[in-house]
Amino acid sequence: GCDNAIIIWNVGTGEALINLDDMHVDMIYNVSWNRNGSLICTASKDKKVRVIDPRKQEIVAEKEKTHEGARPMRAIFLADGNIFTTGFSRMSERQLALWNPKNMEEPIALHEMDTSNGVLLPFYDPDTNIIYLCGKGDSSIRYFEITDESPYVHYLNTFSSKEPQRGMGFMPKRGLDVNKCEIARFFKLHERKCEPIIMTVPRKSDLFQDDLYPDTAGPEAALEAEEWFEGKNADPLLISLKHGYIPGKNRDLKVVKKNILDNKPAANKKSDLINAPKKAADASNTQNEAKLDEILKELKSIKDTITNQDERISKLEQQMAKIAD
Repeated sequence: GCDNAIIIWNVGTGEALINLDDMHVDMIYNVSWNRNGSLICTASKDKKVRVIDPRKQEIVAEKEKTHEGARPMRAIFLADGNIFTTGFSRMSERQLALWNPKNMEEPIALHEMDTSNGVLLPFYDPDTNIIYLCGKGDSSIRYFEITDESPYVHYLNTFSSKEPQRGMGFMPKRGLDVNKCEIARFFKLHERKCEPIIMTVPRKSDLFQDDLYPDTAGPEAALEAEEWFEGKNADPLLISLKHGYIPGKNRDLKVVKKNILDNKPAANKKSDLINAPKKAADASNTQNEAKLDEILKELKSIKDTITNQDERISKLEQQMAKIAD
């Protein structure tokens, strides 16, 4: 940071393992680890990019005037071991470059973008080799794909919005929603709010998209601090995002069979066995009484109907007699 020093800690014990305080003569803009944790690269205010072996405490490679402009620059390691940098030219044009740390005399690729003053912040997805560039004060996010073929840094697209960004955060890959084919999520800092920006790839199928989600770095550490300090290196432990995939409702079929024995009381007590015949007899008597009541009600209804019919017949006979007279 501003004290020109890099300290590597064992966070489990709170112990400072390594103190690199004599390798930078000016402010350090950023630090990036390589894939297996053996090297770090730094970008500093003296316009140098340094590749450092922290355990040997020595500079493996460095490049003076990586970008000749006076404004801040950034440097990050890529999955293949190359280094990606952003900075400014003498004419204050924003630049991006790709370097081989084994030979930093000339860049693998160097591209000029525009003349804006905002510092380009690179966010890298090692699974797909896509780099997202977010400039402070810009209202857009540009993204590029890194390949082994010329021109090596391929422009893909630009996301644009209305308001400028004061800062930007990047969601880890395992936090994305694979059901919506989400490939990146940013958190854009405004003056008084934080806005999520979600990037998705439209797909008609609702199945898990293996090509969009190769295995990614999981939350488990590949090495303990003591193992790393002893000289061991290890790539990140990868996990599949398919385990976090939740099928849609139309595919979520659950069959639950009800056990009819769950509703029956357990008759394992002696008193229950003795009282069981009595309970059965009482239940039978109750059912018989209910049936008898129904029969009596039906008989009463029939009697009432017959009585009404008799009265009606009597009235009709009287009317016929009057007509005959």
